Amino acid sequence: MSATADTVLHGLAAGEAGRPDSPDWTIPQNWAAYTPQEHATWATLYQRQMALLPGRACEAFVDGMRRLPIEPDRIPDFERLSEVLMRHTGWQVVAVPGLVPDDVFFEHLAHRRFPAGQFIRRADQLDYLQEPDVFHDVFGHVPMLMHPVMADFIQAYGHGGLRAQRLGALDMLARVYWYTVEFGLVRESGALRIYGAGIVSSASESRFCLESPSPHRLGFDLARVMRTRYRIDDFQQTYFVLDRLDDLLRLAEIDFAPLYEQVSRLDTLSADAVLPQDTVITRGDGRYHRQRALELQDR
Repeated sequence: MSATADTVLHGLAAGEAGRPDSPDWTIPQNWAAYTPQEHATWATLYQRQMALLPGRACEAFVDGMRRLPIEPDRIPDFERLSEVLMRHTGWQVVAVPGLVPDDVFFEHLAHRRFPAGQFIRRADQLDYLQEPDVFHDVFGHVPMLMHPVMADFIQAYGHGGLRAQRLGALDMLARVYWYTVEFGLVRESGALRIYGAGIVSSASESRFCLESPSPHRLGFDLARVMRTRYRIDDFQQTYFVLDRLDDLLRLAEIDFAPLYEQVSRLDTLSADAVLPQDTVITRGDGRYHRQRALELQDR
């Protein structure tokens, strides 16, 4: 979806106008400057998600929300969040204007600093936003940083990102992040549960990923994920499922360099591909994306 005339871009998306003075792109959160309307937008998003997520979100997310100072009626204060995170997993939340360059992002993660967008979407943007804002970054990501496995995995991803840049393999590693940290599902208590931030912060995708007959749900395989394109403009056509969150620790310990070499010799796969060797949990019928394609043709 392209930017409209009244779209305000932030951080890297805004070009030079979005670049802060600090080389690490951090800025003060300036919590006191949030308006009542901005806090009200947070409250609307928070209440909607908290009504949807019981029975859908994984226990680690629920536990993180329970223990962090994330309140229903106001945008969280990053300093208060960081105090609790530091005591439990050594992480902190730092404010950035929006998207940041890849190397800056990886450096922050490698040092257990989670860069969170300081702005919040407008009230007329509740269901779609081009850039990750404070609701996506804090509500979606930060509760999972209270879980020691996710805390270690995200730091390892930061180190891995810096290495992948040097090896020219960033696209393959980005797919791992997308299909785990952003849009991952996990088996829990005999059912599929959400742990990906892009899902838990989205009302519509919270339902779609678990309940729609349209997408594929496949067992997670690292090399397979590295080959698979993803959607940035709509719901995912495939979700990859971990057997348990602890499997992320194994990923954090793997030397990715030989895998990059192996995967680079294979074809890149479409977002809706199903291979004979895949572990198919549910095979989607693709009806949602077929209908969307027809609608776009008719415009």
